[in-house]
Amino acid sequence: MTGLGPGYGHEPLFGVILTPDAHRPERVVDLALHAERVGLDVVSVSDHPYQPGFLDAWTLLSWIAARTRRVNVLPNVANLLLRPPAGTARAAASLDALSGGRVALGLGAGGHGEAIHSEGGPRLTVGERVDAFAEAVRVVRALATPGPPATLDGRYHRLREAVPGPPHPRPIGLWIGAVGPRMLRLVGRLGDGWLPSATRVPPHALDAGHARIDEAARAAGRDPSAIRRLYNIPAPPGVQAGTGPWADQLTRIAVRHGISGFLLFSDERATISRFGEEVAPRVRKALA
Repeated sequence: MTGLGPGYGHEPLFGVILTPDAHRPERVVDLALHAERVGLDVVSVSDHPYQPGFLDAWTLLSWIAARTRRVNVLPNVANLLLRPPAGTARAAASLDALSGGRVALGLGAGGHGEAIHSEGGPRLTVGERVDAFAEAVRVVRALATPGPPATLDGRYHRLREAVPGPPHPRPIGLWIGAVGPRMLRLVGRLGDGWLPSATRVPPHALDAGHARIDEAARAAGRDPSAIRRLYNIPAPPGVQAGTGPWADQLTRIAVRHGISGFLLFSDERATISRFGEEVAPRVRKALA
C-alpha cells in the first residue's frame, strides 16, 4: 500500500499506446481518432527511431494532435539518446502551443544499445546512460519551462544562457520510464510522473518502485504526491468475454498500488472501444 490513497490523489487517466506502423499509417491515425471518440484521455505511440518499419513518433504525434480536439498526446517513451534534449524541449513546447496544451513527454534513457549506436547514438554503459539521461531531463525541463536563461555544464549536455521557449499554454509533464534503482531515484528528483510497463514491472513490484521514488523525492525537498504514477498495460486474455473483471483488476491496482493512469497496448479497434466505453467508466466510478 502506498499510504497516500488511490493514485496519490490524482484523478485517473486512461489512454492507449499505438504501434506507429509505417505500412498502415492511415490505420494508426484512425485508431487515435477512435480512442478520442470512445472517451480516452491520452494517445501515445512508441518511439524507436532506428526502426524503419515505424513512423517517426514526433511527426505522427503532431499529425494526431492536428486531427484530434481533446486527447493528450505523448511519446511512450522518447529515446533521449537519439533525440537531442534541447530540440525535444522546443518540439514539445511548439506542439503544446499548437494543440492548445495537450502534450506530455514520456522520456526514456534508451534501450536497444546496438540499434541506437547504428543510428549514430553514443555507445554508453548502463551507468553512463543514466547519467546522460539525467542531464538530458534537466535540459528539457529548463527549456520547456518559462524562466530565465539556463546554463548547464554537464558531461554529456551543455547549455549556455539558453532562453526557454517557445511559450505554450501549460507546464509539460515529464513522465519517465524507469525500472532500475538509479532511474527510480531520478524520477523522485526530477520527474512529474513514473511510467513503467506491466511487462517489466508487474503489479507486485510497484510498491518497491514507489518507495524508491518517494524517498528520493523527500530527499530533494519534493512532495511524493506531486509525482503521478502511470502504468502501461496489455489487455488481459479473454477480454471479449466481459470487461467487469478487467475493470475490477485495474481498480485494485489503483487502490493498492497508487496508480492513477492506465495506458493500454492495443491496435485493436474493438479492444480500444471496450477499454474506453466500459472499463474506464467503471474504474472511474469505483475510485470516485
